[in-house]
Amino acid sequence: MSDIMSESNNIDNLTLNINSTATLNSGHKIPLLGLGVYQAPPGVTTERAISWALKAGYRHIDTAALYGNEADVGIAIASSGIPRSEIFVTTKIWNSDQGYSTTLRAAESSLAKLQTDYIDLLLLHSPLPGKKKRRESYLALQELVAFGKAKSIGVSNYGVHHLTEMLDDPEITIKPAVNQIEVHPWLLRNDIVTFCRENDIIVEAYSPLTKGLKLRDRTLVKIAKKYHKSPAQILIRWSLQNNFVTLPKSVHKERIIENANVYDFKIEDEDIESLNELDEYFVTGWDPTRAE
Repeated sequence: MSDIMSESNNIDNLTLNINSTATLNSGHKIPLLGLGVYQAPPGVTTERAISWALKAGYRHIDTAALYGNEADVGIAIASSGIPRSEIFVTTKIWNSDQGYSTTLRAAESSLAKLQTDYIDLLLLHSPLPGKKKRRESYLALQELVAFGKAKSIGVSNYGVHHLTEMLDDPEITIKPAVNQIEVHPWLLRNDIVTFCRENDIIVEAYSPLTKGLKLRDRTLVKIAKKYHKSPAQILIRWSLQNNFVTLPKSVHKERIIENANVYDFKIEDEDIESLNELDEYFVTGWDPTRAE
């Protein structure tokens, strides 16, 4: 069986449900299912998507400065009637804002747009600005934790060499809680996943639905028919059973609800293995994990 099926001690619920969480190395809990809002248009479209998601039981919203919709996330959460403490919010520092002082300014901008005093998880969006700037940026994230403006911090799109660089740095005293990377059956990334688990770093899976590019795959469709579920639901369930924090994105009400309807079945080991065998290093977007 694939390496990614190794058990994770961070999962807090033995039986998966929409309230399932994992415990980050910071001690804070993160909901396993989140709504991603990448490419969700700013304005009412994003606000409605988040409102539908919260009503469907989601309690984790993943945005970024790059997405241009942090303000809409803030509006939707503020108008939801749900206490801020019950909603887990992630945002990210974009490449052009990396550097010590610019990261601090970017975080303040995100806090203002999100209408919140703290960010649950603040990530560096990628390692692309290079070793010097990403190091400075992460040191700034540590300051934000000290100031109470970020509860947990981490990275996105980091490869093993980037993570090793951080862990070997004596001035980096807060281990990244998360590495958010593209993961799905066609992109297992066993090397990164294994390294993260060995170092108590949670893996978050973005693009778990392959941006729709693999939803007609024969193996996937066959397995979906077996469980009377959609291909998208199979992929989300696969991701959750592999102990990934999973971030499907949609702005359509019916799909948002469907994507959360994955707790009344379990994919059998033989079908998990069939999906794992689809691995072909299929990247749907960018791949900064191999950058210097």
